[in-house]
Amino acid sequence: MTYIQIGIIYCLLAFVLDFYILKTKVLKLRMFWLSYAIVLFFQFVTNGILTKNLIVRYNDFALIGGDYSDKTPPMIGDGRLFYAPVEDVFFGFSMIVMTISIWIWLGRKNIQRQPFSGSPPKWWPKGHWYGTKK
Repeated sequence: MTYIQIGIIYCLLAFVLDFYILKTKVLKLRMFWLSYAIVLFFQFVTNGILTKNLIVRYNDFALIGGDYSDKTPPMIGDGRLFYAPVEDVFFGFSMIVMTISIWIWLGRKNIQRQPFSGSPPKWWPKGHWYGTKK
């Protein structure tokens, strides 16, 4: 299987998880798409820096485009978006959707009953921690 085939399968799994298994329907929310645009911008920035400088290298036989293991890939074109493989967009999208869907689902199930983890640090002012009394 190629990287893009796996990425598409992950996107489909994220959709099924969101709409049919957890029924959170995150993909219908306008706020999700606005937030995802911000995440995507920073994904392109970090992927671009890491891939352009050959810090991260991909096994190009499984990617769309040419072999760029020894040279800088193009910014756009030949299966690349901002130096990184197009397939990374699919993986990033599926990870974001699955994480937010599971987070919302767990919140609806009231898994975490108290909004803090443990007692406050000793230096924290009295009465300014969730669940503490003045």
